[in-house]
Amino acid sequence: MSMKAKPASKLKAPADESLGPANTLWRDAFRRLLRHRLAMFGAAVLVIVIVMGIFGPAISPYDPNGMDFADRFAGPSLEHWMGTDDFGRDIFSRIIVGARVSLQVGLVAVSVATIFGTALGLIAGYSTRLTDEVIMRAMDVLYAFPAILLAIAIMAALGKGIGNAMIAIGIVYIPIFARIARGAVLGIRNEEFIIAAKALGAGDLRILLAHVLPNVLSPIIVEITLSLAFAILAEAALSFLGLGTQPPDPSWGRMLSEGRAFYRQSGWMAFFPGFAITLTVMGFNYLGDGLRDALDPKLRR
Repeated sequence: MSMKAKPASKLKAPADESLGPANTLWRDAFRRLLRHRLAMFGAAVLVIVIVMGIFGPAISPYDPNGMDFADRFAGPSLEHWMGTDDFGRDIFSRIIVGARVSLQVGLVAVSVATIFGTALGLIAGYSTRLTDEVIMRAMDVLYAFPAILLAIAIMAALGKGIGNAMIAIGIVYIPIFARIARGAVLGIRNEEFIIAAKALGAGDLRILLAHVLPNVLSPIIVEITLSLAFAILAEAALSFLGLGTQPPDPSWGRMLSEGRAFYRQSGWMAFFPGFAITLTVMGFNYLGDGLRDALDPKLRR
């Protein structure tokens, strides 16, 4: 009596293989990210800052713009955890509400830089040499200026205000994303899957969106987290100089500028806004470092 062999088509593939190479890669990167302690610390800090930014007015114990001249320059206490400023406003409440401004500026500015910078980088890396030269020389001109000086120059042309600050910071970081996207495209433009897509009659736009863009997402995602940190610093610097958020709206950079004049008698006015900026920037940097390590294919086992 002969035994029939089980058809090969009915054999079940391992769970990881059934997910596909791309899904397995992203899941493996997520596991490595969870094991990165500094990245998890940065993520926890950012969750707190995001909650403050979303629910700031609802969770702040006092009106951030409410003045109480009887409590001017009050030190940290159970009533005012971070003290009050020269107008008697609660610093803790102003820091909570000010988180929304920093996050809003960072997200909008980096989104502008990501969209336009990545698009220009993809076009430059995939198109003809002439197009590449024109785009990248323009990016080099922008990249040659120090970031904060270029932002100040753009603000001088556009005027003061938080909206113009978003535009200025976004323009400043476009060259960074363009250079990263272009470098990634140059590394894969002659790969076999790109040549095969061309042979099958796929258009340039389809190749860029379906085949090139997914392969440059890893460095772009890492750069987004790092650029968010620098965008928050840039917003704080512009507000510190009086070009960003205008009074009486709270902003960490503006609060730091206001506290500078009283740092001898009321050091907490400058310390707590500066600490909030430092902690948030550290959170983005730690998360960015963790993402870079997790998405690096050389670290896969």
